Amino acid sequence: MGDAKIWVRNADVVVTMDGDRSEPANAHVLVEDGRIASVGSAGPEDPSGWEVIDAAGCVVTPALVNTHHHLYQTLTRAVPAGQDALLFGWLKALYPLWARMRPEDMFVSARLGLAELALSGCGTSSDHLYIFPDGVRLEDTIEAAAGIGLRFHATRGAMSVGESAGGLPPDSLVEGEADILEDCIRVIDAFHDPSDGAMVRIGIAPCSPFSVSRELMRDAALLAADKGVRLHTHLAENAEDVAFSLERFGCRPGDYAGELGWVGEHVWHAHCTALDPAEISLFARTGTGVAHCPSSNCRLGSGIAPVRAMLDAGVPLGLGVDGSASNDSGSLLPEARQAMLLQRVRNGAAAMSAREALEMATLGGARLLGRAGEIGSLETGRRADLAVWDISGLAAAGAWDPVAALVLCGPFPVRDLLVEGRPVVRGGMLTRVDAAAVAEAARRRAARLAS
Repeated sequence: MGDAKIWVRNADVVVTMDGDRSEPANAHVLVEDGRIASVGSAGPEDPSGWEVIDAAGCVVTPALVNTHHHLYQTLTRAVPAGQDALLFGWLKALYPLWARMRPEDMFVSARLGLAELALSGCGTSSDHLYIFPDGVRLEDTIEAAAGIGLRFHATRGAMSVGESAGGLPPDSLVEGEADILEDCIRVIDAFHDPSDGAMVRIGIAPCSPFSVSRELMRDAALLAADKGVRLHTHLAENAEDVAFSLERFGCRPGDYAGELGWVGEHVWHAHCTALDPAEISLFARTGTGVAHCPSSNCRLGSGIAPVRAMLDAGVPLGLGVDGSASNDSGSLLPEARQAMLLQRVRNGAAAMSAREALEMATLGGARLLGRAGEIGSLETGRRADLAVWDISGLAAAGAWDPVAALVLCGPFPVRDLLVEGRPVVRGGMLTRVDAAAVAEAARRRAARLAS
């Protein structure tokens, strides 16, 4: 827990994401013992002993929450193979590269991706790791997150149905299903922290219906219920994905998920670009969440997710950058802008506001990960995860609405980022690692993979 008493002073606007969505101007945020002590017009009664962050000329928001990533892919950005392919062709082009990865590659790739997220104002990230070649373990990514200082929801993914059995991945990247479940139990017992303010939580995440069996999907759901952890997978990612489900299972992806126990408030699915109205209704009734990944969906030609329809129906929605081999950026605030723009392209200029997009990136993401009572809003008693955005420069000069400017203008790197009241970014610089060293290590490991 953060020890310092921190006074975030004189912010132009504080975006609280509280029940009233209040946005006090010329406001202060007081942080004590890793929690928000107060938000409003008053500073501390006795300013001595308080560390001051001057937020004049800045907007303060909750730290952003990333709900879908594949951090191992950060070493395979802009790979020529598969650059212009749809999802299945892209995966087939990249599987052989990912099969070469080693534990050190996983750590370096995750550290790079998490550093990039931190500099984009993200305080919490999930990760979906579903390949485990050459001794790779989930803790390779958990250690990277601890080094950067972010909250981390690591999901133990898996692939168990290879090409020889009618699946998409090569046989060299699949695992035995008993081994998968055994390792899920191992990492949950070793690392999952259900307590308030936890820095690490574990989820169970078979990769996709086209890479695991029906039995593993069902067993994973049963294990998650037994262990009290969340479930995550890819679903209805594009037309190919839906066609595979209809041919292999005789039903649409949402029906398949419902049959196997993959709906409920403890479940969130990535992408869902191809959900139909009945599937949207199912997700809304059951509180099943969706991680919307707009840039990746565009990059892979997967389509425009029906986000407006999902929001209107009451489906929980958050944002994800997705893997950096299909984005190829890992910055979260631009995803809010992209989400807003795509809904306007599909449904008209009033389809999504800048504030709705920002809410998806903060409170929406916290809800998706089961943490809406802890993070995602700036309210007394919440964990002190907050971002300070300097809007005094060229990028927002002339902007009349500073909150909307975060989404409409920019791009904006975060100036200061606190997680659990601890500084992760100060003055635009990472506090725990040297960014140049992180980048150089990534370049060396990527060169090895390319060779």
